[in-house]
Amino acid sequence: MDIPRYVPDDVKNFPRKPGVYRFYNKDGLIIYVGKAKNLKSRVSSYFNDLSGHSRKTYKMVSEIKGIEFTIVNTEFDALLLENALIKENQPKYNILLKDDKSFPYITIVKEHFPRIYSTRQVDRKKGTYYGPYSGVRGMKSVLELIRNLYYVRTCNLNLSPEHIKTGKFKVCLEYHIGRCKGPCEGLQSEAEYLNDIQLAENILKGNLAPVRGYFKEQMQEAAGKMDFERAQLMKEKLESLENFQSRTVIVNPNLSEIDVFAITADEKRAYVNYIKIANGSIILSTTVEVKKKLEESDNELLAPLIFDLRQRYQSDSKEILTNIEVEYDPEVECRVPKIGDKKKLIDLAMKNALYYKKEKLSTAKPEDFYRERRVLEQLQQDLQLKSLPEHIECFDNSNLGGSNPVASMVYFSKGKPNKKEYRKYNIKTVTGSNDFASMEEIVHRRYKRLLDENTPLPNLIVVDGGKGQLSSAVQALQNLGIYGQVPIIGIAKRLEEIYFPQDEFPVHISKKSESLKLLQHLRNEAHRFAITFHRSKRSKSAIDSELARIEGIGPKTAEKLLSHFKSIKKIKAALPEEIEALVGKAKTQMVMKAFEK
Repeated sequence: MDIPRYVPDDVKNFPRKPGVYRFYNKDGLIIYVGKAKNLKSRVSSYFNDLSGHSRKTYKMVSEIKGIEFTIVNTEFDALLLENALIKENQPKYNILLKDDKSFPYITIVKEHFPRIYSTRQVDRKKGTYYGPYSGVRGMKSVLELIRNLYYVRTCNLNLSPEHIKTGKFKVCLEYHIGRCKGPCEGLQSEAEYLNDIQLAENILKGNLAPVRGYFKEQMQEAAGKMDFERAQLMKEKLESLENFQSRTVIVNPNLSEIDVFAITADEKRAYVNYIKIANGSIILSTTVEVKKKLEESDNELLAPLIFDLRQRYQSDSKEILTNIEVEYDPEVECRVPKIGDKKKLIDLAMKNALYYKKEKLSTAKPEDFYRERRVLEQLQQDLQLKSLPEHIECFDNSNLGGSNPVASMVYFSKGKPNKKEYRKYNIKTVTGSNDFASMEEIVHRRYKRLLDENTPLPNLIVVDGGKGQLSSAVQALQNLGIYGQVPIIGIAKRLEEIYFPQDEFPVHISKKSESLKLLQHLRNEAHRFAITFHRSKRSKSAIDSELARIEGIGPKTAEKLLSHFKSIKKIKAALPEEIEALVGKAKTQMVMKAFEK
């Protein structure tokens, strides 16, 4: 059953209410999902004044063949639905955050005497997960702290009451060095063990105050009972906890649960730093990079990124600080601070985002687009071409003493090889070694096919060879009636001379020119492709002829043997029983007898 969809002309009847809209292409695939405070105004903006759109947006609009929308109560509801639809359908014109499956978590497993360990596989049914952590180093420091403070087992034994009672387990080295209390032998009760796990959970949540209070209380209690050894142990654990907290950034003890976001962007990418504050400390700082799809504004980018990052790092704080105005969940206070400690947090987040952006740009290689464009423009100038040669095709042929004549065509798109479009040809109409006639044949075959299929012609044709090969290629184009529609040149190997049709003297391009290097790359690639094909054909021909000389062995038997053993050498080395299993006893004797001779 077809789902009814609106077309662009129906937009004038859309409601002026918040909602989510979906654009579909001719194949019925969702290509864009967006949210709107006013559906009619937002969707109409795509189809009104197309001249004001960027090139990317214009391309997307040209693909829209159907529209659907869903009305929701608030703009935040629209954000939630938009996020879910983007993750489910992954439309090509929407920005997508990297999936968090590769990030590390710390999990507390649901079992007797729960273990605490790191993992990258999340299964909520198996336990409680904390994270994800933006780096392995930070995660390991948290695990190290927990194992220094509490007696948490590291084994994977099934410590059910029944198993412990049977006495099937023995304490390990962890017990003897004082890092485990031996629950496997019933030396520690599960209630006592779970008390440590509960305190460890506070650390994983970033709530260090209850843990600090517990150790202080235990230290004072032990001191009051003159148990100075235990008091010293509690003091050491307290110092370990405070040392860990000192490694985080202390902001302000009066700031509790706050999320801080700062965004900076250029024409192609946006960089967002996220800082998570808990109990006056920065417990998380991470920066993400997103590639713009439709030249979205910072406001359009930040709202979905806030939602994704809060969801990824499991934040439910009721206060969000940002460097720009953004509309978010009405139940969460979202503001842009101007002064005070909160403004300093925004400045810190922006500093991180700008540093990340700077590092990305400084370590990134120069974009190939600009280099390729420069080379193509130089080639256009050197050859006096009317259009930029973004699509170039180069031909070469190969034979050895007239045997197994073949040819090749390589395809360069925007200065780069496009190997999917390479073509190889068996010469059909030429006998013996005649490079000129072979060139005429393959050029004719190539462009007759393009004309028959109504496929665009290249911006430049290059022939590997001098005047003779070029004249043959020109003759093929004349026979097809397209000579003059596509520029064609020949490049001679010895002096790297460039020949134009009907010009008596060749053109010399500077040996240091990038455009000459591009032509040499084309020529060399065409030559390599032709030689490889010729060698393959020659080798196969030689193998076929050797098997074909054996009396009683036909083409089918030869093919069966070659497909199994892959080469004549391996057939000769095979045992008679192996060959017999393929072709029978009589033919095996023929093959073995022939090879013996």
